[in-house]
Amino acid sequence: MNTDTHHIEISLNTRRHRVIHQGVTFADTHAALTLTESGYDPVHYFPRTDVNMARLAKSTHTSYCPYKGDATYYHLLTEDGPVDNAVWSYEQPMERVAQIKSYLAFHPTRVDRIDETAGT
Repeated sequence: MNTDTHHIEISLNTRRHRVIHQGVTFADTHAALTLTESGYDPVHYFPRTDVNMARLAKSTHTSYCPYKGDATYYHLLTEDGPVDNAVWSYEQPMERVAQIKSYLAFHPTRVDRIDETAGT
């Protein structure tokens, strides 16, 4: 696959990002990495220190991206039961996207909101 024509850009995004599901804040950061990739909506990756890891359970599901590598998935633990494979991470990403190593991204259709605001 020709990775030269596939554009990926990663930038630090210091706006406030929060993941909220069923009224619970699962992640809250001013240090998200925003990944923009050809053909896809931008994805915000959260540092683990700003994610409530007690609310995640590692899944057996994995996937492969020819541009980023192997993704590991997590279930979101809620009062109503788990939301399957709602979160993913690249534990050993390809060199060109090394900045996102171990950061977490939330699937926008499996959580209620991913907010991006300028305030605190």
